[in-house]
Amino acid sequence: MKKDLLDIICCPVCKEDLTLKTSKVDGEEILEGVLECVKCHNKYPIEEGIPNLLPPE
Repeated sequence: MKKDLLDIICCPVCKEDLTLKTSKVDGEEILEGVLECVKCHNKYPIEEGIPNLLPPE
């Protein structure tokens, strides 16, 4: 996932902004990390460069 993607994605539950916490980066590509909603605090993992934005059950 590229950091620029943060400008266009939002929380699928409440549509608020997401914050990024990275754990593995390769140049401009975020390979591992977590996206967290600033309002409802749902967390969405980034694994192998792919953000999982499925709402929690």
